[in-house]
This record gives sequence, C-alpha cells and structure tokens, in this order.
Amino acid sequence: MSVNTEYLHSVLGRTGMPVCRLGLSASYRPGVATIHRAVDEGINYFFAYGFDTNMVKGLRERMQTGRESIVLATGAYNYIFSHSNLRRTAEKRLRQFRTDYIDVLMFLGVMKPKEFPTRVLDTMLKLKEEGKAKAIGVSTHNRKFAGELAQTGVLDVLMVRYNAAHRGAETDIFPHVGVGKPGIVSYTATRWTRLLRRPKGWPEGEPLPTPGMTYRFALNHPSVNVVLTAPRNLAQFEENLAEVRKGPLNEEEMAFMRRFGDVVHNRKEWFM
Repeated sequence: MSVNTEYLHSVLGRTGMPVCRLGLSASYRPGVATIHRAVDEGINYFFAYGFDTNMVKGLRERMQTGRESIVLATGAYNYIFSHSNLRRTAEKRLRQFRTDYIDVLMFLGVMKPKEFPTRVLDTMLKLKEEGKAKAIGVSTHNRKFAGELAQTGVLDVLMVRYNAAHRGAETDIFPHVGVGKPGIVSYTATRWTRLLRRPKGWPEGEPLPTPGMTYRFALNHPSVNVVLTAPRNLAQFEENLAEVRKGPLNEEEMAFMRRFGDVVHNRKEWFM
C-alpha cells in the first residue's frame, strides 16, 4: 500500500465505516456536477444541511444504485434558544435523500453541555435502535465538552474545529480518542479563509498557505479521520483533491503552517 493510499483512507472510529479522509460539504453550492465528481474520485463522506440542494440532488441520484458506497452525515440543528424536534428532522432528512437510513445522524452546533440534554441523546439512540441511523454524533466548538464526550463514549462521531490557527483539539480532544472511541471529523480547516490571506504582521515576501495545505495540516494528525472541504465550484474541489493526494506535509511545511497559524490566531478576531 502506498503512503498516499494510507494517508487518504481511514476508519471512522468505533463506527467501523471505511472513509476517504477528505469529506465534502456543499454549503457553498459547488454544483451537482461536483457531487458526482467527488463520488467518482472516491470521496465517500458527505456532510449536508437540509438546505444543501446541490448535495440532496446529487446524492439522491448516486444513491439509487450505490447507496452502500456513500456515508451520509446530516441531522438537526441546535437552535440554542428553542428546542428542535430531532426525530421529525431526521425523518425529513430520510425523505429528502430518499434513503432508509442516515449513516451519521448529527446534532449540530452544540455550544454548551446543557444544549445537548438527555432527551436529545435518548432520541438519537432510539433512532439508531430503529435502524434509521447507523451512528450518532454532534458538532461542537466546545473542546472541553468534546473531550468529555470522547471519554464517556456515548457518541460515535465528534465533529470539531481543528486548523493551524486553532490547535487546542490536540490537547483537549485527541488524547481521548482511539480504539473503541468516537471518530473525528474536523471542519473550518481554512478558518473561514483567514488561513489563506496575508494577516497583519506577516512579511510581504513570505508565502501564504494554499487551501490544500490547510487540509493536509489537519490530516497530518492521526486522530483526524475526515477533514471537510467546502469548495465553491468544481475547479476548487479538483484543486483541493489534487493537493491532498500529494500526501502528508513534511516537517518544514508543518512548522510553516504552525507559524502562520500563530500569526492568524494572535490577531484575535472573532471566530466561532
């Protein structure tokens, strides 16, 4: 097995699901053709919101004949000030994607432990028991809470922020995952493009990271099973995939990414 093959494939933690380590989000509407190209190129982890019409259409078409090759991650939103109906939303997603089950049912946007009450977990477990979900998970920016969830093992997947400017997961979350623990999906690899722009204090003669370098930075950590890319069009997707296929960043490149990430982080701009 080549280095790049090992680098590009993983098992999503305790779910046992084989995944390509570059996953796709269609939040920026990259076109249905991008969804089809991703499947053709071996991408199999797809994260979708309910409003991602490109993803819904593209995956519905591909799942007609290749459902088992798709790992669909979708779910319900935490509205913070109101209570979402997780069961109703999950069943709506099943209808939207015309599938009998969701591979990874997510409760999205948990900011504090109290926003993930027992009733939500119980509903997720019941949907899993019914076969409507194969695995369950949450997305959260709260690293301490994510670390606690990883230790308790109540969830199958954790979707967390990790990039060169925000590396706290290396101490707060990743030490608590491993065999029998939740799979890790990382997002905001480009820090909402801040890691692609020249920050104040970065010398004019110094290079900037490419988008592919931000994804490879996240993938260099063995605890990360999947990093999400959210291209705006097919060309961006192809560029990101080509860069990720180069394999791991070397030590010099990792040091560069950390140094650049520190400058971006020290700008102390608001960021979720």
